[in-house]
Amino acid sequence: MSETNPFDNEAGRFMVLVNAEGQHSLWPDFVEVPDGWQGVYAGERQDCLTYVERNWTDMRPNSLIRAMHPG
Repeated sequence: MSETNPFDNEAGRFMVLVNAEGQHSLWPDFVEVPDGWQGVYAGERQDCLTYVERNWTDMRPNSLIRAMHPG
């Protein structure tokens, strides 16, 4: 019997997580949210991917953005 990766489950429910650096992650909704991350959106896999594409437009960590643009 082959195991499937829950992160690749097209029919699964997911959350979009964001950390303090503004980085986003797609996360199966049945898996505990890791420390340092918070859920900001939940839905079907493709809806979550669309959310990430629309909301994570600058891939730089927040600390780098602040360092490059102080004040």
